[in-house]
Amino acid sequence: MFKSINHQDIAFFKQICGEDAVFIDDDSLLKYSKDETEDLSFKPEVVLKPNHTSQISDVLKYCHEHLIAVTPRGGGTGLSGGSLPVFGGVSLSLERFNKIIQIDEQNLQATVETGVITQVLMDAATEKGLYYPIDPSSKGSCFIGGNIAHGSGGPRVVKYGTLRDFVLNLEVVLPNGDIIWTGANTLKYASGYNLTQLFIGSEGTLGIITKAVVKLIAKPIHQLLMMAAFTSEEEACAAVSAIFKSGITPSALEFMERKGVEWVVNYAQLNFNILDDAKAYLLIELDGNYLDVLYQDCETINTVLEQYHCLDVLLAESSTQKEELWKVRRLMPHSVKSNSIYKEEDTVVPRASLPKLIKGIKVLGEKYGFEAICYGHAGDGNLHVNIIKGNMSDVDWNMKLKDGIKEIFELTVSLGGTISGEHGIGLVQKEYMHIKYTETHLNLMRAIKNVFDVKGILNPGKIF
Repeated sequence: MFKSINHQDIAFFKQICGEDAVFIDDDSLLKYSKDETEDLSFKPEVVLKPNHTSQISDVLKYCHEHLIAVTPRGGGTGLSGGSLPVFGGVSLSLERFNKIIQIDEQNLQATVETGVITQVLMDAATEKGLYYPIDPSSKGSCFIGGNIAHGSGGPRVVKYGTLRDFVLNLEVVLPNGDIIWTGANTLKYASGYNLTQLFIGSEGTLGIITKAVVKLIAKPIHQLLMMAAFTSEEEACAAVSAIFKSGITPSALEFMERKGVEWVVNYAQLNFNILDDAKAYLLIELDGNYLDVLYQDCETINTVLEQYHCLDVLLAESSTQKEELWKVRRLMPHSVKSNSIYKEEDTVVPRASLPKLIKGIKVLGEKYGFEAICYGHAGDGNLHVNIIKGNMSDVDWNMKLKDGIKEIFELTVSLGGTISGEHGIGLVQKEYMHIKYTETHLNLMRAIKNVFDVKGILNPGKIF
């Protein structure tokens, strides 16, 4: 289907990108054959690390003409196999696109290259008293471009909106090498089709994003953090919707079940007291400019929590204690990974449906024999389901697990949700797309892909 890369192609890439930007050694090919998705590996034939948009344009023109597959790559932190070069060809890394071009303090905007690490942008904004609140758990290593390509989120989406609310404009290199800006650096946009929003979540299948203009906000002065313990997972999930109904919008509202907390405490040797009767926890963050208002909000939340058999509420008394509580949540994926063979699924439902979702997941775990450790961004209905092999036989894990995952997604969709909240579809979720979308939907998406990438060279094998 695609042309294999030969010495002539390598020579061209070196001419365009420079000798030091073209890698064909085994170590590089192996490194770029994987991301954070469990048990997946596809070797590229060459790794390119350009540092200018014009170089990417020339590479794509050449690959378009010669029918060479090109897979864009960000920080390699994805969980759906989105950056894996399924058909070999070129792995095109954006890691040298790492400049913050401008932070516009007057218009509250930042213009960045898309290889900028998310935490680096957050820190640069903070230095100017500004705030970029889109902070996925891999923020210390993931790239802005990868966040945009996957529609990544994080805990503070619940108050400030998703990444879609913060991206204003994108520089994109199309599969034929053409370079476009997708929109305008404005807060309103009603000039034809919104191509900016189309590229967000497109997972590198329509074009390669090289620059982004993102919105910033004023940084809140104060933050308060509460940890609440509950006697059941369902009660904890039910309390989530009730908090919003009380008129309070937390800046983060995270759910964690007991076993996940136990694993984190053991994994990181944290000093955290797990109550004997606690089955689940909510981590509730409030931010704003007036401490007295935030304390009043905490009192209101306390009143709500009492209605859902809350065992105890801890209010962090120092920045150190806040960091310790956030560690419990942020280290949960790592602790789960260290305990067992696992698969992580990324479900999202309207938040009032969370109790039904978690109850249904536990029932399916009993049916198929797996254990599910659940945690996630409960404030926006986004629940990460870590399916643990545990005592399942290899045969059941390999033969029956997909049926169990399929039923989890069917349950999610039946509750008004969808099959990925922030991890994207990539390679591993594409076989479940029909659960959410009709063939009409999928054909429309395929047609959009064909308009942008008529030869299908860009990140082939993903989404569909």
